Amino acid sequence: MAKRDYYEVLGVAKNAGDDELKKAYRKLAMKYHPDRNPDSKDAEEKFKEAKEAYETLSEPAKREAYDRFGHAGVDPNNGFGAGAGAGGMGGFADVFGDIFGDIFGGQRQGGGRSNVYRGADLRYAMEISLEQAANGYTTEIRVPSWESCETCHGSGAKPGTKPKTCHTCGGQGAVRVQQGFFSIQQTCPTCHGTGKVIPEPCVACDGVGRVKKNKTLEVKIPAGIDDGMRIRSSGNGEPGINGGPPGDLYVEIRVKEHDVFQRDGDDLHCEVPISIITAALGGKVQIPTLAGRAEIELPEGTQSGKQFRLRGKGIKGLRASYPGDLYAHVVVETPVRLTDKQKQLLRELDTSLKDPKHSPQTKGWMDRVKDFFQ
Repeated sequence: MAKRDYYEVLGVAKNAGDDELKKAYRKLAMKYHPDRNPDSKDAEEKFKEAKEAYETLSEPAKREAYDRFGHAGVDPNNGFGAGAGAGGMGGFADVFGDIFGDIFGGQRQGGGRSNVYRGADLRYAMEISLEQAANGYTTEIRVPSWESCETCHGSGAKPGTKPKTCHTCGGQGAVRVQQGFFSIQQTCPTCHGTGKVIPEPCVACDGVGRVKKNKTLEVKIPAGIDDGMRIRSSGNGEPGINGGPPGDLYVEIRVKEHDVFQRDGDDLHCEVPISIITAALGGKVQIPTLAGRAEIELPEGTQSGKQFRLRGKGIKGLRASYPGDLYAHVVVETPVRLTDKQKQLLRELDTSLKDPKHSPQTKGWMDRVKDFFQ
């Protein structure tokens, strides 16, 4: 099958500049890379075709030969192809190294002498009370940090000595490895991307150039925060490598279980125990809230499980315009440890309440049971 025109393969004009060529190739390489299309022979062929086109057009000597003689001008078998040796790999290898990093999630930033990496993020779990979550809270925490070593002033070398250029990568911080038909740029295994080696490390920091210490940070917990939410403290994570930006600190909130309230979004729920006398006769009952006390009026004959809603007595969430509600769930409490006299009084009361009109739920339940067994 005849080869397609290289300009047509990349989708650019014949007068396209280096940046336009590089952009077009990156787009095709990302689309057709074999690792993104593991079972596609068509994608593999298109990837190789784009690679070949860019490898030729990115080198001035090869491009000139191709423009004059077409594919024959860059065919090494013809003997007059320009730039067919290994020296013609520079531009292609650079762009392919960038693409390979994009595909596999590398964090390499910049180029030249070293690889620059962003510092790792840190996580800090903070436990707070429900009241602190509802009203907001400011506190201080201690987190690990790194500071420049005072002994070597951050160089990592023993005082009186200096770091030397890495002999493996020549100070570039990266090496190229040939894998099959393409070349991959990797972090130098000797200097780990710094481009320098330290023959005599500083004893204070073991050649790292920095020492680990703790620092104190002020953390402001906004009112309405809920369990599981995170607060981001920008730049307070681990420092970057080779001058890269630091990571972030994420404070994860854990709200402790409350003795009285259970939170459901912006609403609160609580149980309110009452005596059978209060349930039967009704009356006023005091209800706890996060802002103080409130009062509800119980009607006569209040049943266990009855729910009362207090509007606006819940929590105002982070994105809410109004606070939630408080739901009080009545629990009728059965008396315990009765005296003989109290037991006798309850028996007399029970006898006086045998009339079904005093126990409508019991009557209804008994009627359903009778129907079930018929």
